[in-house]
Amino acid sequence: MSRAELSAGDVQLDPVDARLIDRLHDNFPLTERPFADVGRELGLDEETVLERLRTLLSQGTLTRFGPMFQIERAGGEFVLAALEVPEADFARVAQIVNEMPEVAHNYRRAHRMNMWFVVAASSSEEVQAALRAIGERTGLQVHAFPKEREYFVGLRLRAGSEDTGHGTR
Repeated sequence: MSRAELSAGDVQLDPVDARLIDRLHDNFPLTERPFADVGRELGLDEETVLERLRTLLSQGTLTRFGPMFQIERAGGEFVLAALEVPEADFARVAQIVNEMPEVAHNYRRAHRMNMWFVVAASSSEEVQAALRAIGERTGLQVHAFPKEREYFVGLRLRAGSEDTGHGTR
């Protein structure tokens, strides 16, 4: 099975959606009609790009679509955090964590602390409140790992097998 045929839950990722995800991963056009520009690159019209993106978001194949900011430059804060989630409870806990507006992203790890996520907010107090809320709602201890030093690692995981021509930075 090719990467483009791998399913995300019950949703099949078709090759067009895989190409769209790969293209939207970085170098988003800063133009008046960016989705039309992306569509032209992929042989799609603007409305098709937007509808596919809406569908990927509504199905949960994509959980978020938007810019990434260095929140500290805007006066905010973020913290990497982890939970040790019993396997039988993983889906319930993931839903709780993903419903938090302060959670930027969440991923599973093959480790004792098997759920990792980033909490971002406009202040340290809001970050701490979000971490406490996650602990209270899940019934689990939240392990917080505040940033001590920043490194940039350009990691790009492709959804499809075709080279989109847009490499990592």
